[in-house]
Amino acid sequence: MKGALLLVARQELLLAVRSRWTVIFTLVFAFLSLAVAASGYVLSGGSGFQDFARTSASLVQLVILVVPLASLLMGALALAPERGAAELLFSQPVSRATILFGEMLGLFGALASAQLIGFGLAGAVVFRSSGEEGGAGYLVLVGGSLLLTAAFLSLAALIAAGAAGRRARALAIALVVWFVGAILVDLLALGVASLLPSYAASRVLIVSVILNPVGAVRTGALLGIEGTAAFGSASLALLRFTRGPAGAALILWLSVVAWVIGPALLAARRLRRVDL
Repeated sequence: MKGALLLVARQELLLAVRSRWTVIFTLVFAFLSLAVAASGYVLSGGSGFQDFARTSASLVQLVILVVPLASLLMGALALAPERGAAELLFSQPVSRATILFGEMLGLFGALASAQLIGFGLAGAVVFRSSGEEGGAGYLVLVGGSLLLTAAFLSLAALIAAGAAGRRARALAIALVVWFVGAILVDLLALGVASLLPSYAASRVLIVSVILNPVGAVRTGALLGIEGTAAFGSASLALLRFTRGPAGAALILWLSVVAWVIGPALLAARRLRRVDL
């Protein structure tokens, strides 16, 4: 089973690397990472690149918007093949779960490589310009970005399994899921919190941060980059609820890992029942 998994992963990685969408994502992510690294001092009237701390804080918003979108769309395209191709693929003497997990692993390798190229280029330029101070926070952001990739690839797998080979439907659902996770959940949480007393409002915001992988990665990245200095009153309530930064980091990490494992297992279970 392990050999079949790695074989499928290798094949999917090769296909993903050759895809124009992967190339486009790599170029766009690298360009935006370099642009963000340079933008802070330019906007403030200076010149040159930001240091690692400022670059990391500025890149958080880029990561939580672009990475889930790319993971969902590319995952939906790759994991929801046309019906004829799906019939041929799943007729092989390998379990459907092995094929699915192998494809996810290959896609993760391609998307992770694309992000590491962007982070690596920006990091190399920042290191040369400003030194290594704040580099640990930058690595936390890189790790969070990779976790977010895995979580939304799992969601893409679940969407693809439910779409049963219909790519257009899978892509439409993927866009809805991205909008809900990256934008709508935060807006709803803030809207509800504004109508409640401060104690209840802080609880609503804490729950929204913990349960939403986008919010969990954003909060965890900011905690790793700037520590408690980056937080407002609601996030300080989170630190009190989790009894400190270590507890908050653990809960946020477990939340994102649950989003990686849960949808993947549900996708494998649903795929076994799909009649292709």
